[in-house]
Amino acid sequence: MGKTIAITGNTAAALGAALSRPKVIAAYPITPQSSVVEYAASMIADGKLQSSMVQVESEHSAMSVVQGAAMAGARTFTATSAQGLALMYEPYFRMSTLRLPMVMAVAGREMTAPETIWSGHQDTISVRDAGWIQIYVENNQETLDMIIQGYKLAEHKDILIPVNVCYDGFYISHLYEGVNIPEQSEVDAFLPPYKQEHVILDPEKPMAVDPMTPGNLVMKYRKSHLDAMQRAFDVLDKIDQEFGDKFGRYYGGTVEKYKCDDADIVLVAMGAMSGTAKAAVDEKRAQGVKAGLLKIRMMRPFPNRQVAEVLADKKAYAVIDKNVVFGWPNGAVYMETKAALNQLGYRVASLPVVGGLGGADISLDHMINVIEKLEKMNKGDKEQECYWLED
Repeated sequence: MGKTIAITGNTAAALGAALSRPKVIAAYPITPQSSVVEYAASMIADGKLQSSMVQVESEHSAMSVVQGAAMAGARTFTATSAQGLALMYEPYFRMSTLRLPMVMAVAGREMTAPETIWSGHQDTISVRDAGWIQIYVENNQETLDMIIQGYKLAEHKDILIPVNVCYDGFYISHLYEGVNIPEQSEVDAFLPPYKQEHVILDPEKPMAVDPMTPGNLVMKYRKSHLDAMQRAFDVLDKIDQEFGDKFGRYYGGTVEKYKCDDADIVLVAMGAMSGTAKAAVDEKRAQGVKAGLLKIRMMRPFPNRQVAEVLADKKAYAVIDKNVVFGWPNGAVYMETKAALNQLGYRVASLPVVGGLGGADISLDHMINVIEKLEKMNKGDKEQECYWLED
């Protein structure tokens, strides 16, 4: 099916969007995302993509444009990074709480300051509670595939929430890998044209959009939004199964379990570093250590039950974060994972780990070192100080 070519992650994101047939694209360039929309613009100019490209003066305007287009019923796309994501925060929040489905690619980058353009999860982690669904991917192929799947998830009648496909800047955005590009006919069969039914704009029947709303209705809106977020677990799992049956690539839905069934100790990771973690697990397995990897794919909503089911009977686990939570001495994925276990009454020895900030490398030796630390930990309630991966 399709053809396999060597492309960057940014090209993969643009091709995934093009195969999804968006009607409107609006974006503003920012490193390391810029080539996503540059490539999309070139496809439009060459007649390979039938879409309207709106060139705007800022990321705030980009999100505002796609918000209006989505309100009118169009399938839309944009992409950003870091400060660009921060600048669009106001319409970004409104996009989700108006329940307008779309997909936005985010080439993850550390937030300034200190001044940096390099990889990190700090940008997307910082907006994780703005009501969007967040999916983190491991490589270029998963980037393309999840753009397509993201539209099917966002537009599902029981969800209707926009989706971020988050991939590591430079490690994915600018590096080349072999990626299978599906045929347009195959994608069309998997992802039919979007028909908006929950919002109908008719010039003959004027309506107010987002008027001043009393608190009792805001309560209902928020409850409805949270309920839809919880339904996203099962919907993504079904979409992953359907996609795999059609294209031969399964990703596990909300989480991917790598050699976890008989594992005593487990690494928990998210994004591009998951590949390095798998290599570390394989190396330690060859030495007789029962290690595994739990790859978090869906950060929002966080898959509490799925995570707890994997880790509940383990001797110890470590969570490697490429972000920090200011006010706590660790990262967000660690906090979410620990909360998931505590919520369901499980107590498992845990090790918070922070690394990869500002593009710092997370090496195979780093991952092996974390596994060796876990080997020394006993099952119990004893807390471990956050371990920082340094050269």
